[in-house]
Amino acid sequence: MDNIRKVLFLDRVHPVLDEELNGMNFKCEYLDEMPGTSAESIIAAYHGVVIRSKLKLDKAFLSKATNLKFIARAGAGMENIDVEYAESQGIACLRAPEGNKDAVADHAIGMLLALLNHLHIADSEVRKGFWRRESNRGTELYEKTVGIIGFGFTGTEFAKRLLGFNVTVLAHDKYKTGFAGGNVIEASLEDIFEKADIVSFHLPLTDETKFMFNDSFINKFAKNIYLVNTSRGKIVKTSDLVKNIESGKILGACLDVLEFESSSFENLRGLSMWINKRGVFFNRIARWLIKIGWWKYMHPAQYLVRSDKVLLSPHIAGWSFESNERISRILARRIREL
Repeated sequence: MDNIRKVLFLDRVHPVLDEELNGMNFKCEYLDEMPGTSAESIIAAYHGVVIRSKLKLDKAFLSKATNLKFIARAGAGMENIDVEYAESQGIACLRAPEGNKDAVADHAIGMLLALLNHLHIADSEVRKGFWRRESNRGTELYEKTVGIIGFGFTGTEFAKRLLGFNVTVLAHDKYKTGFAGGNVIEASLEDIFEKADIVSFHLPLTDETKFMFNDSFINKFAKNIYLVNTSRGKIVKTSDLVKNIESGKILGACLDVLEFESSSFENLRGLSMWINKRGVFFNRIARWLIKIGWWKYMHPAQYLVRSDKVLLSPHIAGWSFESNERISRILARRIREL
């Protein structure tokens, strides 16, 4: 290997990171500018790697990264990196979880207000020439009780956004204490089950959190509730969510993330995409199945995209223009400190 310190970008990020790395005497190279080349075949030549979520850096990959000193993950989640093995090999795993906290908090508030006020339905109806006021009567966020599960960067910012609505915030974090103050009450899950009108997840995906929001969890709530999930799709077991929307236990759901996303978060997988591409005829069949109560015969993702009680976005809560640049600046600072 030559004496030039090189960084391989496996994904595109804001160009400020390239600029900052060049200022630190790194040479930046991009995998998408090397047609036909696999990252695994060239990784031994690199001192650092920058990644979002498209590739999985597992033990097999990292064992070939014989000169790698750092992995810079442009975002918060590290589930596509074998962090334990990387660190055992002296590879620093850097991330920027605070970089998109404001974007996620804004998005969660926007989705929640839109769902409570039926804006997704009303907008569609007005565009079609329907002026339906009574059926689109809204529910106020004012003075509701919101349970926040996971009180890291995004959970904290979401709580700040809720302050102006005079809500009670019950925040639970298994690995964090001493954060109560203002409108935030440090709470147990049992407190949230008893009092919450709305629950919002701000958790990483781990073995502990996978499918945490399942039928058993849902039915511990004393009230019928609204769900907000801007964290990871597989925290929610979709089939159980659908079952409880149908029963009325879940009044509505804001989902920026879905169980059926590809591992890179770039698209939906499998049956849901296959049916969506079939157009109007399949849409009508799906809506008819919901109407007559035959939702159990549908793929759960198809239920979500047809239900007026569900508001969806394509994993973009943290995807603002501002967060894109901020994440790169944070990673540059952490690489410089390293």
